[in-house]
Amino acid sequence: MSKQQTITLNNGVQMPRLGLGTWQSPAGQVEKAVEHALKSGYRHIDAALIYQNQEEVGRGIKNSGVPREEIFLVSKANHHQQAARIGLTGALLGTDYLDLWLIHWPVPFQPGPDLSPLTSDGSQTIIDRQAPSIVDTWKAVVELYANGKGKIRAIGVSNFTEKHLEMIIDATGAIPAVCQIEAHPGLQQKGLEAYGKAKGIHFTAYSPLGNNITGQPRIVDSEQVQKIAEEIPADPAQVLIAWILAKGFSVIPKSVTPSRIESNFQEIELDRRHVDTITELGKNNPMRYNTPYLYHPQWDIDVFDSPEEKGASVKVW
Repeated sequence: MSKQQTITLNNGVQMPRLGLGTWQSPAGQVEKAVEHALKSGYRHIDAALIYQNQEEVGRGIKNSGVPREEIFLVSKANHHQQAARIGLTGALLGTDYLDLWLIHWPVPFQPGPDLSPLTSDGSQTIIDRQAPSIVDTWKAVVELYANGKGKIRAIGVSNFTEKHLEMIIDATGAIPAVCQIEAHPGLQQKGLEAYGKAKGIHFTAYSPLGNNITGQPRIVDSEQVQKIAEEIPADPAQVLIAWILAKGFSVIPKSVTPSRIESNFQEIELDRRHVDTITELGKNNPMRYNTPYLYHPQWDIDVFDSPEEKGASVKVW
């Protein structure tokens, strides 16, 4: 498989399958990371309004010298009609168009100057319980895409479940081009994958190595993955990236370290035996690393209908 391999989305737009993620990238390091990635051959950069580093991403793109039209640039904003309009501008990224825009989470935060508004004691992120439904927001996104005069080349969602996808598709008939989800061997969502495939939705994997903000051990550091990597031989991160690509997904591993950025972009092939071994490893060790109800500060909302979220006071609407 070529590391420059692309996927054709359901609206005909082509997207490189291997990109650079920028979530959790430390401030002051993102600009150089993006610049180095593009100079190393990457052509897919994933950003988001809530990461609060889009200006650095934009500078990295500019400094790379790679023409904007050669770069597939993704951005995201949380579910809310006003937030959608802000996220679609692309202004912070220094561009007048986006290749892909996603509803980041089916969760609306209280509107205001803070992207993540907190309660007075700082223990919870404030959910806007009077916000429009995800259907209303998706309708607004579809309208902006249709009337955007090329400002957005494709639209989609992130962190949506099969139920959430059904809600917006059944109500509007508009099918997202992409659904970005946490995906790695420990989180194999067969029902969601099957539904997406039937609808022509492409999946992009974030946290493919198990990166998280709750301090849980990463799957890339597990003894089993390390052993498989030694056997191939390859870097453990390369093994998990190759496993994701073998599923037909796109993938956006994050790094700000030049050598790691380069290593993640190197091509390796897994044989069927290794793919199956890694798949079974994940089935035997299931793990979702990114559940907002378990965050600190907590999001008091049930997104994934998991046992861990049963104490949440509200579900996605």
